[in-house]
Amino acid sequence: MLRPMRESEQPLRQLADSVRDAGHIVVLTGAGISAESGLATFRDPQDGLWSAHRPEDLATPEAFARDPQMVWRWYEWRRARLRSVAPNPGHYALAELQQRVPSLTLITQNVDGLHQQAGSRDVIEFHGNITRTVCSNRSCPGQWHAGDQREPPHCPVCDAFLRPDVVWFGESIPVAAMQASLAALAACDVFMSIGTSSVVYPAAGMAQQAAANGAEIVEINPNATPLSSAADIVIPGPSGEVLPAVIKQLDLP
Repeated sequence: MLRPMRESEQPLRQLADSVRDAGHIVVLTGAGISAESGLATFRDPQDGLWSAHRPEDLATPEAFARDPQMVWRWYEWRRARLRSVAPNPGHYALAELQQRVPSLTLITQNVDGLHQQAGSRDVIEFHGNITRTVCSNRSCPGQWHAGDQREPPHCPVCDAFLRPDVVWFGESIPVAAMQASLAALAACDVFMSIGTSSVVYPAAGMAQQAAANGAEIVEINPNATPLSSAADIVIPGPSGEVLPAVIKQLDLP
């Protein structure tokens, strides 16, 4: 005799059924999934030297022009923190899900590379990647080499300052990332918003774009967001618990 599903299991089973039937899934992840690895979110209080600064005041082209050394050191501090964390079960579950379904596009607002470390392929990095360094003259292909210990280092091609390869406040999303995201949203059957506050645009508008094309909208987040009332399936909880549970549901008859 089959055990009746507990009420808490029903959204998981519903999501598993949707995943089985989907031809193309789009997943959008935000800071919440990385926070589960112990990585502070962008707006968490800063430590020590940085406690007197708002991140928004350090992550702009104007801040870099005003004090490039301070901005560079702040990003070096963030990179050092990143080296102390690892992907969590939520990251690994998404990598496994990508192996199990016909097509899955993973779009992340995070700049930490943890999805790739967990094994996800072809990740669309909507806001760039903190581990990469590029020339502040965006028309120049110069990159950092280990021998340059200046803060910030200089471009070996044009001698301009190098900077983190991330999207700062006031800058546009990279064209390739935007185009790939829009194409995926137009083709997906299921859209999953995971660990994102759904308030930072243009990423916050992706669910509406997917819904307009007929996709089922899923939210996985411990806290309610502006998307919660519009989503078809809402599963409150950390992705590191919810996503492995969904994988287990896929194995059930």
